[in-house]
Amino acid sequence: MLRLLIKSMRPKQWTKNVFVWAALVFDRKLFQTQYLLPTLAGFAIFCLLSSAVYLINDLVDIERDRLHPVKRNRPLASGQLRKSTAVIAAALIIVVCVPAAFALNVQFGVISTAYLLLMIAYSFYLKNRVIVDVMTIAAGFVLRVAGGVVLVNVERFSPWLYICMTLLALFLGFSKRRHELALLAEDANNHRAILDEYSLRFLDEMINVVASSTVIAYSLYTFFAPNVPANHTMMLTIPFVLYGIFRYLYLIHVREEGGSPEELLLKDKPFFLNVVLFGIAVIVIMYFTQ
Repeated sequence: MLRLLIKSMRPKQWTKNVFVWAALVFDRKLFQTQYLLPTLAGFAIFCLLSSAVYLINDLVDIERDRLHPVKRNRPLASGQLRKSTAVIAAALIIVVCVPAAFALNVQFGVISTAYLLLMIAYSFYLKNRVIVDVMTIAAGFVLRVAGGVVLVNVERFSPWLYICMTLLALFLGFSKRRHELALLAEDANNHRAILDEYSLRFLDEMINVVASSTVIAYSLYTFFAPNVPANHTMMLTIPFVLYGIFRYLYLIHVREEGGSPEELLLKDKPFFLNVVLFGIAVIVIMYFTQ
């Protein structure tokens, strides 16, 4: 039962909570213990809260998931995990993590609670509203970033990064919708009602807009943000962003993948290597060049 519960909590998707670390890294405080430890605690809290949301979402969508070619194998949809077990686990996580978030930092508690409420609203209602569904997912990523910001007491964190991460989240969200629509084809509405409001052409146009905007916004950040090195070496990270977006588009359109960004990160070696090199480049430039 514990194994099935952990699987339902989707630990692979905890990689999304890396956004909590953005403020620590880009504010040049990665090696300061007084900020590193609270960020680590905040990351853990967001991981657990997101798992509670996944459990709630699976409970809400259990009947539709049983019609899905992949999701029907999830512990709840397949009947391997009892509904009562998932309900109790989600409740316990929330009861423990929300007070812990406030104990860590009051502002962080407010932000993490807002994230939890927003995601619950998404599970029950917002995911059925066209465009709003993906924008809600993007808002969840922004709240992760904001949570990290209040834990670090930022001095040099640029608002440009909020824009970049919002656009990146929209890019991933619309790409996921496209994959679902292409995979399920004419049966898409039976698995996720909102897919009836989308089309491949419409999604491709929105993906093109947010992909282009992400590159532009990040490029402007590397040149004009007040916290980057004055010698403009941060612009050397732009090729990694370009390759990451191009590789993801390749995986979507050629390999017909993209349904789960966190799984692509872990299983596609070129994409994973690019992310690692980007992280190394950012740390070297931000911390060891002026």
